[in-house]
Amino acid sequence: MTETKPQVIIIGSGINSLVCAALLATWGKSVLILERNAVLGGCIRTEELFPGYIHDVLSCWYPLFLDSPAYQVLKPALEQAGLEFIQSEYSTGLVQPNGKGIALKRDILTSASRLDEIAVGDGAAVSRMAQQILHDDAALVFGLLGQNPYSSGVLKLLFSEWRKRGIDGLAEFASHSLETFRRWAERELQSDFSRALIAPWVLHTGLGPDDAGSALIGKLTFAAVVTGGMPVVKGGGVRVVEALSAIIEQHGGQFVTHAQVDRIITQGRGKKRRASGVMVAGKVYHASETVVCNVTPQQLYGHLLDNVPDTVLQRAQSYRYGRGGMQIHFALNAPPPWSNPELRHVPLIHLTESMEQVCLSVTQANNGYLPSHPTLGIGQPTALDPARAPEGGWILWVQMQDLPVHLKGDASGEIPIPEEGKWNEAIREAVADRVQSRLETVMPGFSSSIIGRKAYSPADLQALNCNLVGGDPYSGICSPDQFFWLRPFASAQGTKAYQTPVSNVFHIGASTHPGPGLSGTSGYLVARQLARR
Repeated sequence: MTETKPQVIIIGSGINSLVCAALLATWGKSVLILERNAVLGGCIRTEELFPGYIHDVLSCWYPLFLDSPAYQVLKPALEQAGLEFIQSEYSTGLVQPNGKGIALKRDILTSASRLDEIAVGDGAAVSRMAQQILHDDAALVFGLLGQNPYSSGVLKLLFSEWRKRGIDGLAEFASHSLETFRRWAERELQSDFSRALIAPWVLHTGLGPDDAGSALIGKLTFAAVVTGGMPVVKGGGVRVVEALSAIIEQHGGQFVTHAQVDRIITQGRGKKRRASGVMVAGKVYHASETVVCNVTPQQLYGHLLDNVPDTVLQRAQSYRYGRGGMQIHFALNAPPPWSNPELRHVPLIHLTESMEQVCLSVTQANNGYLPSHPTLGIGQPTALDPARAPEGGWILWVQMQDLPVHLKGDASGEIPIPEEGKWNEAIREAVADRVQSRLETVMPGFSSSIIGRKAYSPADLQALNCNLVGGDPYSGICSPDQFFWLRPFASAQGTKAYQTPVSNVFHIGASTHPGPGLSGTSGYLVARQLARR
């Protein structure tokens, strides 16, 4: 790269970093991204794990990005760069080990009708839920998620909702937002099957169905997916990275990989303290305006910045990560032999016995035990993008979000655990064997079609991306004490959403509002803020 002084340096190259850089570059700012790994993209990583099979190793699905304000602004440039998303007429579904299952279309009324065929009355309950969360409460929910929580826009939103609902109405919304999924489901749904259908969606922010706030997360995620679907990127998620990178480079932005930032260089004290650049392996990269950090709170305040106020450092150190995740990728020589053939068309299906089993697996993992019957998210990207596999081939993308970070035992008593309680190859493959056997219950003869299997344990996920602490795929649990205004933690010593005690250092990424996912919203909001400077 040429020796220039960019206006903005961005540490890390996940989707929030790339969105932030692409917007700033198109708005006339000079930008430099520094990435510690050999490739850009953070949790967007596409690899040919087996000859002819193109796997999204970590993230795979893009409903949040397509609905984000960042995509609306960048859409023309992304399309010009060749980025294409693929949708299916199906959205999600459930399969149980007894063979009972359901495949839902990308329409809430059609899906509710299908559900009523299995559990009379629950379709109407799901329709009411979707109406409430996607229409009646949409302005408030999405207004809170899509703005800087400390902005005047949020104050205007709350004032508007107060005038419309009154204090009692706002209190009722807050009460429902803090409710557990189990409590809501037992009250509103009559069938165990319906509860099992929706309960796994709670796991997609690191919560469990017995956690406070899980009803809001479960209802919102399920309703949004059934309404909007589970799109994938044609050719793999790496195309998002390539398209955003092309936009950045077209407007003069630059990248450096294998660049692990050691510290942020600052001058001054108190409110006048400013960053002038960063240090990478003894080399200084200067920034004339701003440094933006897509890192965890501990990395930012415990490593990159020095002389951090004690209150900020303590709150950063108290930031909590959730359970470990695991990815297992199967390359098949034929489509999977689902016991329910319609499931072959569904982008993402959950496998579990019941809501209670989802709760139990979470409890086992929270207490350090490998769950006996883990909840499986079974993704089928080739159902939407057949070119990812050779002709006639298939890919299964399997995710678990209910695994322990530190191992104390196996709930089934089958897998030996070492005294140090750390993940190793033997444990990873034993868990993968358990998952494969579990898949056989709903795909009889499935194993005979496998030509390759690649598993990533929680320890492997952290090795791929240091923001996934302990293998937590969401870079911090989304419990009420770490969500909305409180992500990553409550305001202290002048810090609030995206801002730090250093006036020109900003914090973005999954550890900040609105949390995990591929929306790019924190990068978008900070880019807007910096563009006004």
